[in-house]
Amino acid sequence: MRPRLTALATAGALVLALAPAGAAADPIIGTWQTTPGEEGGFLHVEMAPCGARFCGTIVKAVNGAGEVGRDYAHLGKLMIRDMRADGDGRYSGGQIWAPDEDKTYGLRLRLTEAGLAVRGCVLGFCRDAGVWVRVD
Repeated sequence: MRPRLTALATAGALVLALAPAGAAADPIIGTWQTTPGEEGGFLHVEMAPCGARFCGTIVKAVNGAGEVGRDYAHLGKLMIRDMRADGDGRYSGGQIWAPDEDKTYGLRLRLTEAGLAVRGCVLGFCRDAGVWVRVD
């Protein structure tokens, strides 16, 4: 019986070793609600590992009246790509796509007590874009 336990422990260690580094425990993983837009609508963006970095996919859209947009054209599209964990709750090196403008910006993220602080950058000029709240 002891060899079987050793084999199981070895298999478990192998699975953990093959998982993306730090991905299972990274606090950015999960679903985040964007800051409401001018008309009150918002998105849910699911952050997950993509290779050695993190990406965010649009998984839900809600309009200003609180109605879920099941036919929202951008469901399932990547909104955030290639975010690098810098440590201490900070992420950089990636990009964010703004579906309403169809433009892509440099991105910096920072985990705070309030949520995920989003900062967009263009040509070295950065601006705060609100704090996203964790949904899941």
